[in-house]
This record gives sequence, structure tokens and C-alpha cells, in this order.
Amino acid sequence: MSELTSTVVGAVSLEGSSSESGKLRARWRKVRRNPFFHFLLAIFVGIVAGLGAVVFRRLIGLMHNLFFYGQLSFVFNALKHADASRWGAGIILAPVVGGLIVVWLVRQFAPEAKGHGVPEVMDAIYYKAGVIRPVVVVVKALASAITIGCGGSVGREGPIIQIGAAFGSSLAQWIRLPEWQRLGLIAAGAGAGIAATFNTPVGGVLFAIELMLVEISARTLVPVMIATGTATLVSRLLLGNFPSFIIPPDIIAETAHMDIPNYLVFALLGILIGAVGLFFTRMLYWTEDFLERWLPNAYLRAMVGMGAVGITIWLIFSFTGHYYVEGVGYASVQDALDGVLLNPGFLLILVLLKILSFSTTLAAGGSGGVFSPSLYVGALLGAAFILVLNWLFPSLHMHLATGAALGMAGMVASSTGAAVTGAVMIFEMTNDYHIIIPLILVASIAFGIRRMVTRDSIYTLKLLRRGHYIPEARHSNLYLMRSASSLVETPMLRLHDHRLLQDLHRLLRRYPRLPHILLIRDGKPMAAIASHRVREILARRNLPGETPLLELASTDWILLRRDVQLYELVAEFRRSGAEIALLCKDGEMPQHYDDVTAIVTSEDILADTSLPVLLLHPEMRPEK
Repeated sequence: MSELTSTVVGAVSLEGSSSESGKLRARWRKVRRNPFFHFLLAIFVGIVAGLGAVVFRRLIGLMHNLFFYGQLSFVFNALKHADASRWGAGIILAPVVGGLIVVWLVRQFAPEAKGHGVPEVMDAIYYKAGVIRPVVVVVKALASAITIGCGGSVGREGPIIQIGAAFGSSLAQWIRLPEWQRLGLIAAGAGAGIAATFNTPVGGVLFAIELMLVEISARTLVPVMIATGTATLVSRLLLGNFPSFIIPPDIIAETAHMDIPNYLVFALLGILIGAVGLFFTRMLYWTEDFLERWLPNAYLRAMVGMGAVGITIWLIFSFTGHYYVEGVGYASVQDALDGVLLNPGFLLILVLLKILSFSTTLAAGGSGGVFSPSLYVGALLGAAFILVLNWLFPSLHMHLATGAALGMAGMVASSTGAAVTGAVMIFEMTNDYHIIIPLILVASIAFGIRRMVTRDSIYTLKLLRRGHYIPEARHSNLYLMRSASSLVETPMLRLHDHRLLQDLHRLLRRYPRLPHILLIRDGKPMAAIASHRVREILARRNLPGETPLLELASTDWILLRRDVQLYELVAEFRRSGAEIALLCKDGEMPQHYDDVTAIVTSEDILADTSLPVLLLHPEMRPEK
């Protein structure tokens, strides 16, 4: 009897315990869904990102003093040129030693810490459900501090962005937040990191919007704003409320009195910066491919690549008295803003050496950001452009600081794709409203020049090389509710199925835009050729004119109603694997070609909506 009683009591106790834990879990779920709780988390992320930026800058100072002078000191002013190293020519070995340590750290503990950081955050957002391993925070901070401190020619903002994003992800994983909140905290951490680095809170928000957020709404934007504001406040309390660069306000204010010739000059500068931004991006990945092909061993690659960087900074110091291209390079940017460097030829040499040393540092396995090198290249290129222009047209009287500031915004826009961020961040640094119009002009043109050649920025190109596609635009659900017929811009050409390729050549002279082609037999649709396939066919010179179009056409299509919504069309393309959809009145097999009101292809959707390629072509996902 006592046994039975104890069993019943135990069962009741267990049931009560289970009930209590269920209530606790329900309360916790309710707390997690509370927006106020999310905002508190954003404050916490901002505090950590701000502290991380401060600690990381101190860590860079420690590594720099250790590698260059053999001293244990945190004192380091990035706006002043480094004194001569106590090692003399032996400074050549400092990047080699640092590079070997970084390669070992990255390979042993966190491969994600290699490179410039931001692409890894974007990859985690779009391909890993926002999961970033906590160990990345420590390894990235240490590896990047060593790379910059030993003389590697990279920036400090990429690591801070990755550190802030990794903490946001880790926090969200630890308290089991839903995916949308996790992605929001990652963007908040990234924006907070860049805000604390440059003391530009609005720029940090815009950076998160342009590159990180997959959803733009109040529930995602407010945490980002809270985190960036908090991180900036922490940075100002511990480091002081100073801009990243000291830009003479009276000189920048001259943009208030600019006329049409000056704005034409700014437009030319935007074109130049856009072209150099393309070279900046392509040079990085060309150097990576070159070193990986010829030096497959990671440690040997680090020795040779970082040795080349060491030789470069030593030679520059031997001839000029400054290292110029080592580290973040802020001292050289400040020289351009102060008008100290007045030889345009020397400025252009420094631009080229910076691009080469930056590319080599990352290609050799280093860890660091691309934002600072892009600011360096833009500032010195802008200053050189103004020097040449003042020599050719003395009446313009434009100051180097103006060209340098505009060049920085343009290079950020061209290389990273963050055009609004680049313009607003420089505006925040100058604290002068008059320069905003020239900033918008130069950043927009530079971005447009790069975009005319390729859609991929220095960030997304790295992921594209893995087969990971990042969308250019974020859409609301309302956008996907549009009718598929609203995408119809490509004309449709109906032809009898006995037509030949030579007939097509003749008929297309009437069309300013290549059409989709619907082949008909006995009044019924038989096959179709998408417009992009027409372009491929016309480019094949070995096809005889007598080739029947039916041999080149496809019968692999899907039939849908003409009022089908875009999300349904995307789902059907994914399910079927087809690339052509015939839009019909009722979605049934057409009995007459007039029943086909339009042709829409997967390429039409990609061209008009900026949706990611993998959404429509999942088979393109690389095998792991």
C-alpha cells in the first residue's frame, strides 16, 4: 500500500513539475516575442560592439608596438605616421612572422576569420540562417590585430563588423530567438561596429540597411538604430568624441559656393573613382587566384606574400621617411586632407602600392577589412585629381581636402556597393551640410560606373566565387503579390514551326528588343524560345541558316493563368525546373495561339525583381 501511495505521489509530483516547466517555457516564449525585450538586447549588443571596437583598437596598438619596436604598449595614434622601427631593414620580417601566426590561428580555430570579414557575415545571413560561431569573435580580433599590427595593409572596420555581428548571432542562439530576430541582431551588431569605429552612428545604420538587413521594417530598423547609437556613445565615452579624420571645416565649406564647372569636375572625379574601384576589386581576387595557383601551401603563401609587403613598406620608408602603406593608412589619408602631399605623381604611386599591398596581404592569408583601404585609395586619388586639375585650370582654386573627402565617398560606393553609407559617413565626418550634394554626385556616379560593368561588389564577388548569390534588393511580401503579367516587357513573336534560322535573322530587324518566340502548328503552340536563348543562338556563328527553329526550341514549359501572382510563378519554376511559362486565359492547355497572352521566363523575373538566382535555380547551389 505504501509503495502504491509513493508511486502515485511521485507521479503527481512529476506531473506538477512538468506543468510548471511548461508554464515557464510559455512565459519565456512570450518574453522573447516582446519588442521591448528585443530593444534591450539591441542595447546590450551596442554596448558589447562599442567595447569591442575600443578593445580591438587597443589590441592593434599593442601588436603594432610589439612588432615594430619590441614594446608592450597600447599607445597608438592611427592619424600619425609610425616612427622608424628599431629593427631597421629587419622590419621586412615582421609581416612574415605575423602572417604565419595568422594563418595558423585561422586554420586551427576559425576559417571564417580569414579575409575581410563582411562577406562571411553576409554568407551567414543568407546561407547559414544567421548562425556564426562564437569562437569567430576571439580569433577574428586576434588575427586582424596581428595582421594590421605587423604591417599588413588592411583595415580595422571589417573585423569589428564581424565581431559585432558574431556577438549578435551568439546572443540570439544562446537565448533561442527566432530567425528573424537573430538576423536583426546580426545587422545591429554589424552596424554598431562600424558606427563605433568611425564615430558615425547614421552611417552605421545605413551600412546595416544597405548590406545586412534582409527585412526593412520598424521591428528590424529600431534595434539597429538603438545598437548603433549605444555603440557610438560607448566609443565616445572611452575614446572621446572625435572624428576619424580631421577635415578642415573652412575648406570643405567652400562647396557652398561651387558653380557648374565645379560640379562637372565632381562628375569627372566620380567616373575616375568608379573605374579605379573596379580595378581595386578585381586586383584583390586576381592576386588571390595567382598566389593560390602558384603557392598552394598556405604557410609558404604567407611567407612570400607578407614578405613582399614587408619589402614594400621598408623601401617606401627608405626613400620617404614614412611607411605610408602599412596598416590602416589613416595617417596618409590625413596628409591628403591636410594638403601635405602636393606631388600628384607620388600620390598615384602610393595609390598603386596600396592596392597591391592590400591585395597581397589578404591573398597571403591575412585578416582585415577593405573599408579603410578604399578610403585610402579614394582620398589620395581625389587629392591627385584636384592637384592636376588646379595645374591645368588655375582659376578653379579647389582644395585637396575637398577632392580627398569626395574621393573617399566615391571609393566606398564603387568598391563596397554601400553608396548611401559612403556619402553619409563622410558627411558625418565633415559635419558640414554644404558638401552633401557633391558627395551624393560623386558616390552615385562612382557606384553607377561599377554597376554598369558588374553587379557584384568587393563583398558579394567573394561569395559569388563560391556559388553563393546575394540579392541586390530586399522586398516586402506585397511586392511578391504582384501579378506575373506585370513583368511582361519582352515582346512575343509568333511564328509557324517550319520557319528557319535565316527567317529569324530577317524578321528580328524589325524588333528593337529581342522577343520571346512562340512556334505554332495548325494554330496551336508547339514550342518556345526564350529571348535570352535567342541571343545565344544568334551569337553562334557555326549554325547554318537552314536550321529549323523547331530544333532550337523547347517544349519544356509550364502553363499558368495570366493573373497568377509572382510568388506562385516562382514556386512553379522551382518545382518544375522549367525556365519558360506560358500565361493563358484559364491556365489550361491552349487550343489556339491567341489563348497565350504572354511568355514570362525565369530570366525576366531575375532582371525585373533582383531576386537571388538560387531562388529560381536551386540546382545552381554548389555541392558541399
